[in-house]
Amino acid sequence: MKIKTPMTWISLLTAAVLSTVAANAETRVIMLGTGTPVPSAERAGSGVAIIYNNEAYLFDMGHGTVQRSIQAWKKMDAPELNPTKIKNVFLTHLHSDHTLDYPELAATYWWRRDQQLHAYGPTGLQDMTNGYYDMQKMDISLRLNGNTPVRDANMYKVAITEISKDGIIFDKNDVTVEAFTVSHGDIEPAYGYKVTTPDKTIVISGDTTYNENLVKKAENVDILIHEVISHEGWSALDKNWQNYHQLSHTLTTDLAKVANKTKPGLLVLTHVLHYGAPIETAYTEISALYDGKVSLANDLDEY
Repeated sequence: MKIKTPMTWISLLTAAVLSTVAANAETRVIMLGTGTPVPSAERAGSGVAIIYNNEAYLFDMGHGTVQRSIQAWKKMDAPELNPTKIKNVFLTHLHSDHTLDYPELAATYWWRRDQQLHAYGPTGLQDMTNGYYDMQKMDISLRLNGNTPVRDANMYKVAITEISKDGIIFDKNDVTVEAFTVSHGDIEPAYGYKVTTPDKTIVISGDTTYNENLVKKAENVDILIHEVISHEGWSALDKNWQNYHQLSHTLTTDLAKVANKTKPGLLVLTHVLHYGAPIETAYTEISALYDGKVSLANDLDEY
């Protein structure tokens, strides 16, 4: 019988310890931004961070979400959200309230990065990224040609994956991300994402109307993070705005149908369009039609 060397036993023990640590890792979901295009002092643009096994995965990067990441890093014991440590960003679509902080994340302290930022999203993401390079051309040149101690001259660049079809787009480190098409007015394509870790399943709707793809993907997930329109607020709009929003977003009455079909462990309301009505109407309207657990999200809420 072949006797294993001490180093082999050490390697096996190390592998077993790492496996145990991974098995015991707990998925954290932190809301980086719960707002809309409407300027708000309390709510950043759309953004969700999912943290698993010491790695952060960001979904949408609306205005203010980099600052929320820093706040979570400093105040919520989430070092994975140090901007230089974030490696993966997934964009649902390219509206400004979902993307304005994407170039900020790419530009923030890039000269101190150890690993490249990767971004996934719809067609047009490469053009958007090229626009970031153009916007920061002078800064990049000054950093590279001045006396800034740059670790890696290529770290200002972002590795881009433009999603060409529905399906799994990321599968590493026990985290799987699946993209699926949703209905967001004349924005095509727009995506939702299903994230699977060893202890959680999470669906992020992105911006969408009622959508059967989403219903299929969200069935019995642990957390469904979904945008919503207050029916009371929407009803007070003129017909043009009613038509516009109804073709792009999900009324509370429709989201209640989604929740009753999918039965998530927790329904999280975000990107709440409430117009002149109190934001809480979205919660009360949903709760009247759906008896599962519902949370009206605020920035930096954790689930």
